[in-house]
Parts: sequence; structure tokens; C-alpha cells
Amino acid sequence: MSIDVVDLRNFYGQRLGVVARRFVGRGIRSLWGDTRGLRVLGIGYATPYLGLFREDAERCLALMPARQGVVKWPTARPTLSALADENDLPLPDSAVDRVMLVHAIEMTNDPVVLLREVWRVLASGGRLLVVVPNRRGLWARMDTTPFGHGRPYSRAQINQLLRETWFTPTGWREALYVPPIERGWFLRTALAWERAGATVSAPFAGVHLVEAVKQVYRAIPARREKRRLVPALEPALAPSPGT
Repeated sequence: MSIDVVDLRNFYGQRLGVVARRFVGRGIRSLWGDTRGLRVLGIGYATPYLGLFREDAERCLALMPARQGVVKWPTARPTLSALADENDLPLPDSAVDRVMLVHAIEMTNDPVVLLREVWRVLASGGRLLVVVPNRRGLWARMDTTPFGHGRPYSRAQINQLLRETWFTPTGWREALYVPPIERGWFLRTALAWERAGATVSAPFAGVHLVEAVKQVYRAIPARREKRRLVPALEPALAPSPGT
């Protein structure tokens, strides 16, 4: 189930969305510290976080799924966002160095096809960063935020999905320990919630942040040769012509 781009934009304009952007952005920045000279691509609705890299990266692009819709980004500069088919990205092979998936994996009808298309456009040694709702977290249980839509994942599930699509997970973070409650007095305690959850490694974080590297040399299962069964014949005496 997808969510409209207008709803996504409105959420990140609200106080709860600002809190989510702050804490998720902090986790993204800890995984991707240096993007100088790199080509960074965001798929889904990654624009709230792509701004972290726009000044350092060689270029930043945002591709938004057709069923979701597209908004202009950045608002005050030449447009770097476009509408695209997530299963057929309008990019050549090995075109980018980093890909960020936000509000994408949980919304797509076929995550395997999407990730293999991401694999195609990533350069050798390229890195993927997935932001996906945690199925054990409160944010996935409440549809008042975008993280409550689509299919949430456990840590084991996203790990298996990445390995099936030729990626090796290399880094993990969690974010959004604060419950998704839109009240000013409660949001003022958000930092305390985040620090406490991260300190004790609580399992109820709102989202997983997973970094993975592209497997350039994939293992191909060896085919076993089928043994040809030859029936064992018992010797028999052939009759002589005179009998």
C-alpha cells in the first residue's frame, strides 16, 4: 500500500515529522559520513534526508515512484527530482555510488525486483542505505505517520532480503525510540527517549537503518550433473542356429 506524496510532504512539515527527520537523519549521517565527489540517488521519498549530502556530493538525484507522485526538490533551486518506474530506473548500469531507500521497500509490491534494479545502477563497491519500519516498533502500528503504512520488517527479514538480492549488510542503526505522539509537551522529551533507547539497545525502535554493499562477484550455485542410469543386464546364452 502506497502513500501519496502530498501526505508525505505534509508529515515532514509537522512537528512530529521534524523530530523524525532529525533522528533518522542523524542515523543516516553516522553511516554515511563522507560523500564528497560521489553520486547519490534517493528512491521513494528520500528528499528530507538527501539535503544532508547535497553540498558535498558530486550530484544528488531523487526518483519518486509513479504511484506515489513527485514534488519539486529542492524548492528554491533547479529541480533534482523526477517521476520514475521503480522497477525500471531511467539510469544506465553502474551510474551512481550511493542509493538511499526511504518510504520505498515497505511500499513496493515487489521488493526483490526493486533491489535488483538498485543493484544494477550501483557502481562496483557501491553502497545502499535502507530506512525501513521496524515491525516491533510503535511507529509501524500507528497509521498516523508514513512509517505506519506498507509492510514493516524485522531485522532478520531485511537482512535475508538484502542477501537474496546480492547485497551484504555492513552497518546497522536504529532510530525513533520516541512514541509517535503529536503533542508539544511530549515531543520536548524526544531527545531523552532517543538517548535512553539507544543506550539500552531497546528492540522497539521505529525504524531500522541498514547499510549494505553491492556484491560484485555473486556466488552461482553449481549444477550437479545428472547421473545416467544404465541398467545392469544379466548375461544370457544366445540360442545356436541349429536349435
